[in-house]
Amino acid sequence: MILPIYIYGQPVLRKESADIEKDYPNLKELLANMFETMEEANGVGLAAPQIGLNIRVVVIDLDVLSEDFPEYKGFKKGFINPHIIEYDETNTESLEEGCLSLPGIQEKVTRPTRIHVQYLDEDLNEHDEWVEGYLARVMQHEFDHLDAKMFIDRISPLRKQLIKSKLKALLQGRYRCSYRTKAARR
Repeated sequence: MILPIYIYGQPVLRKESADIEKDYPNLKELLANMFETMEEANGVGLAAPQIGLNIRVVVIDLDVLSEDFPEYKGFKKGFINPHIIEYDETNTESLEEGCLSLPGIQEKVTRPTRIHVQYLDEDLNEHDEWVEGYLARVMQHEFDHLDAKMFIDRISPLRKQLIKSKLKALLQGRYRCSYRTKAARR
């Protein structure tokens, strides 16, 4: 089922998310709905707060990028209770990011290229690993949502000032999207 994506200004996007129990009801169905919602919106990642749930669940599908990044062929994964344990600040990279909750806004964000993560997969198997490259960037972006952060929180005050009118428009429900959304309350 395709769910509406919550837009900037929705309170759920600014609340920290909680870990879920392994017996969380209808988890497989939730993951399937999140993948379907993300695909409908042409995204590569979606965090539960973006569909109105303050729980630590994320889906990422990098298969769509496999033409440019062959290493991501078939990469489609759910992450349960993910946490970034450590950032390797040795190398950082500044790339443009966008967000399904911030339609029409893209800004360069500097992030470490390598992170240490812990999470459960869709079958509730534990993982503790170092992740590099574009996947590390997408994980940081999506896991930020779980910690009540958005990529605009990681840009300079000057850049934030320059997009102030776009953010205000989102708060007022003035935006266009090709996917279902739930605008901020006016």
